[in-house]
Parts: sequence; structure tokens; C-alpha cells
Amino acid sequence: MQSLLYYNTFGIDQSCRALYEPDSVSALQALLPALRNQPLLVIGGGSNLLLTKDFDGNVLRPAIKGITIVSDDDADSVLLRCGAGEVWDEVIAYAVAHGYYDMENMSLIPGEVGASAIQNVGAYGMEAKDVIHTVEALEIATGNAATFTCADCCYAYRYSRFKAEWKGKYIVTHVTYRLSKTFTPRLDYGNLRAVLERKGITVPTAQDVRQAVIEIRQSKLPDPKEEGNAGSFFMNPIVSKEKFDELYARYPNMPYYVVGEKYKIPAGWMIEQCGWKGKTLGRAGVHSRQALVLVNKGGATGAEILALCNAVRADVQRTFGIDIHPEVNII
Repeated sequence: MQSLLYYNTFGIDQSCRALYEPDSVSALQALLPALRNQPLLVIGGGSNLLLTKDFDGNVLRPAIKGITIVSDDDADSVLLRCGAGEVWDEVIAYAVAHGYYDMENMSLIPGEVGASAIQNVGAYGMEAKDVIHTVEALEIATGNAATFTCADCCYAYRYSRFKAEWKGKYIVTHVTYRLSKTFTPRLDYGNLRAVLERKGITVPTAQDVRQAVIEIRQSKLPDPKEEGNAGSFFMNPIVSKEKFDELYARYPNMPYYVVGEKYKIPAGWMIEQCGWKGKTLGRAGVHSRQALVLVNKGGATGAEILALCNAVRADVQRTFGIDIHPEVNII
């Protein structure tokens, strides 16, 4: 059995039969026949994973690296092809340093490139789908390579076809992002503009925005090396106008974001209203600075963190009539 302690940011010591980390498409293709017809769990950086038990199968972590410019012919944009094993934030740092923009608001989101295409990660008004051009993957059943456009993946809030009908069918190997050569700041989400203004920055650069996002995230989110966590544990629910009107009448100070004809309500705010912020249940807890984050207070099992998750969900459902769904992959 192979321990997965250092392959998940919650710091849960569960095991699997064997762990594989192929570092090229050809190595992955050669490995696939031996992995078929048995349980297989594909992971990235382990920052979106809660292990509640041993996994009775093999774990695959694509370690394909590389950042290359596919096309630089367009005067306004560039195509950046990245291996699935590249660290997401390092790709953003590379892009900003080279004058390629539109990813900076998503700085410091934990995880790797492959997960960005599966999970449609996002922060501060931007999502991966806004910059994804194509996704390359291998079909597990055949080993054949496939390339999907952004439209093919049917992206929505924290959703893609890789999480639905394609789940367990493909392994992402590369993602190509279309980035702009012209920087357009997006500052209207959260307290991003206020942070920049406090620094005396009225005309920010991409690096200014990236640094502000990093500082905000670091001030709110615990370091997994110090306190095990998976970042935002719950997705922010999107509700109908009728449900929003009902809640807004009861909570006129409720924060919200308009999403088309619907409304997104911060799950962290609802959890805080239910009194969970900073509270613990056994060795698992809700973070004291950001209620959206569940933490391992030391030696917690995945089952303890799941019990806390269920208790929080039940209180939010009882108070607001809304079921908040975990963003993490629970095994």
C-alpha cells in the first residue's frame, strides 16, 4: 500500500494500492493498459481532495510539465500551452512576467493546470473558462489522444463535462490558454479595488493586481503546511430571483453577486451567520478568518472533516433553506 499523506493538502494519512506519476504523454499511454479495469483515482496537487478512507485502487498523478508559446502571430493575444502537472500559480506568474494577461485575478489558487480545466477554478470575477482555448486529454479506455475546445467542455460555475459524463473517461495532459497582450484590470469583485487604493495605486499594473490578490488570499486562507485544508470547501450557491428576494427581505445586509437572471450568495457568509466561523467539531474546524474553509486542527481524519461538513450543511439548510455543496472531491 502507498501512503497518500503528502499527496493531499488536508494532511490525511490514507493509502492506495499504488501511485503513478508519469511525466510525459508517451509514459502515460504506456501505463494505461495496466490501469484499466480496476479502480483509478486521478489527482493533481491534492488541494481539492478529502480522503475519508483508503482508496482500493491505483492513484495517478500526471506530472507532465512545460510552458510553451503555441502561437504569437495575433497582435492582441497569445496561446500558452501548459502541461497538466504545472503549478497553476506558477503559470500565472510566468504569464504576467511575459506580458500575457487575464489570469492575474486567479493568482494563488492552489492546484495544477490539469485541475483548472476539470474544475473550472476561479476567483475575483474570473474563471478558467475565460482563458481556456483547448484541453488535450487521453482516453483511458483506448489511450487515444483527444483535443477539446472550451465550448466542448460546457463550462459553468465549478463545472465541466470532465466532472459529469466524461468523469473517469479522460486524463487531461495539456491545457492551452488564450491570453491577452493588453492588460485590462478587473477590480469590481470583492475588496480588490479597496486594497489597491489603500496602497495608493490608482492605475494598477497586472503585477499590482496579482500581488493584491495574493495578499488578500494569504490574509484569509491558512497555509496547508501549517493547518491542513483544501481552500474553499463549499461552492457559493446560485439561487433564483424568488429565493433571493425572500432572503434579502430577511437579511437586507446580505452580500450577493448578480449572475445573469440569478444571484450568487457567498456560502461563507451563510456559514458565519449560522455561528460556525472559528468553531470546531472534534479535531476538525471552520477557519477563524474565512468560514468557507474547513481545517484539520491536528490529527483529524477525513471522516471527522466530513462530519463537520455535514453539520455545517445541515445548519445552513435549516437557516436559509439552501443546500450548499462541497467543492472538494470526497473519496
